[in-house]
Amino acid sequence: MLPCPRRSCTYFRQLILDELSERNEMTLYELSARLIMKHELSISRQAIAKHLSALEAAGLVISKRKGKYRVIIFNNEPLKNLLKGWIE
Repeated sequence: MLPCPRRSCTYFRQLILDELSERNEMTLYELSARLIMKHELSISRQAIAKHLSALEAAGLVISKRKGKYRVIIFNNEPLKNLLKGWIE
């Protein structure tokens, strides 16, 4: 994946996870609209899809097909396991 211009990939991925944690299920279009409108970002849906692929590979996001739409779901289990191991 190419480096993120101006802002770090981590920043965009944190925003994506924040949005998904507020509304657990969203389509790529809904997520893109929220990021652009709420955070005033100029980022394409293709760029968001690439970030989602990285988050999915890390196990933090799950995508499922619901009818004709692909729904993106936040998976907080890896974070719970990380915090549990870190606190204990």
